[in-house]
Formats: sequence, structure tokens, C-alpha cells
Amino acid sequence: MKKIVKYSSLAALGLVAAGVLAACSGGEKKDAASGEASSGKKEIIVATNASPKPFNYEENGELTGYEIEVVRAIFKDSDKYDVKFEKTEWSGVFAGLDADRYQMAVNNISYTKERAEKYLYAAPTAKNPNVLVVKKDDNSIKSLDDIGGKSTEVVQGTTSAKQLEDYNKQHADKPTVLNYTKADFQQIMSRLSDGQFDYKIFDKIGVETVIKNQGLDNLKVIDLPSDQQPYVYPLLAKGQDELKSFVDKRIQELYKDGTLEKLSQQFFGGSYLPAEADIK
Repeated sequence: MKKIVKYSSLAALGLVAAGVLAACSGGEKKDAASGEASSGKKEIIVATNASPKPFNYEENGELTGYEIEVVRAIFKDSDKYDVKFEKTEWSGVFAGLDADRYQMAVNNISYTKERAEKYLYAAPTAKNPNVLVVKKDDNSIKSLDDIGGKSTEVVQGTTSAKQLEDYNKQHADKPTVLNYTKADFQQIMSRLSDGQFDYKIFDKIGVETVIKNQGLDNLKVIDLPSDQQPYVYPLLAKGQDELKSFVDKRIQELYKDGTLEKLSQQFFGGSYLPAEADIK
């Protein structure tokens, strides 16, 4: 009789262990080797710095903004991909793409030749020209011709930082003063308003949004001439060619069915879409 009890106990323990293993395997589980979930879909991790508003930001602890909602629309009802967002520092966006931690990134990213050599650009999703911002009572800066000897704040690795670094190479006799910072754009604009530096170059949508939301009425916006349309793009890691084809096709569909226009009106308060011929 004792032997029967012993075997019964072992069987019960086996059932408990099996139950624990079943519970641990519940839900969606990612395969470390393939990057696929138990649902059979491939997990796509999209990196963002969650700034600037209205492109990417947090509201009540949740990520939202024009680009975030565009990405959600791209992957909605996909039978092949599951999308997940991860917030990181600006520099971490590119480091993560380099290390294959992220497959895709959205962060108000414009086109540069240097980035195009390292990453894959998807079709553009928005049009966003750069502007010059100064205090209203400052009449000494009216265009880029006047920034020599003046100061600004920039984030290392951004398009505006690269633009001004190139400016200094061409104007070594009277360069502009670059103060590098890790502050977000909202903080930078507040410091400009306080007179801690002289000007800022940034995109028009972001500038006008911050001026309105933060009540920075002492700042004025100066349009900058451009021979090309500055677009905003999702960026993908090298090797993600299949994913890029999927994303490009979905962006074209979202343009044609009016989803991009609806989101542009919702987050930008107007139509800021690329030319249809450039979405390819």
C-alpha cells in the first residue's frame, strides 16, 4: 500500500509541474532564434525618442502622435507582423538599428546621404520644411546669412546639427556657436525664449506646435528657402528589405484611402503630406 501512495505522489507532482510549464508558456512567446512569436507572426520593434510633439509623444503614459498612429495603421490587421514600440534616447535609435535591436524607427527623421548609406528609407509620410526661430525683439537675424557669431543649441547627430556643422566649415572666419545638449526640443525652445541663446533651426510643424502649447509668444518664425521638399520618413535597419516593401506598399495604400490625410489633419491641423509621386 505504501508503494502505491509513493507512485501516486510522484504522478501528482508530475501533473503540477506540467501545469506550471503550461502556465509559463501562456500568451505570446518570442522565439529567440527566429524573432517570431508563437502566433507565427514576426515581431517588429519600432524605436522612437517620443519627441517632438506632434510627431511622437506620450499622453497618459501611452505613445501617440502622427508617426506612431501611422505605424499602427501600417501594421493593422497584418497576418505577418506584430508591432511593438520602444522608447529610447535619440542616439539609441540608431545604435539599436545598428545592433538589430530595432527593425524600424520613427522620430521625425529627414533624409541625409550619410543615413541612406547605413539604413533603408521607407516612403515618406509627411512634409515638414525647416524654419528659423528667434525672439521677436531680435532684428539682427533675418536669414541664415546672419547666424555667424550667433549661438544655438543642437542635439548631436540631428539633421540641423549636421547642417550647422557644415555651415561652420564653410564660414570658418565667422562660425555660429554650437552648444550641444541632450535636452528635448520643448526644453530647448524654452531656453531660446529665455534668451539663453540666439536662434534655433527646426521643422515648422514642431516649432509652431511648441510655441502654441507652451505659450512662447515672444518667439517668431522665419521661413527658410529650400530647393527641395524636406520629408519625414520611417527608417529601417539594413537587411530589412522585405519589411521595407511591406511598409512602402501600406503607406501608398494609406495615402490613397485618406488615412494619412485624416491623421495629418488630426495631429498637424492641416494637410502636410508628401507629393503623391514621391510615395513609392
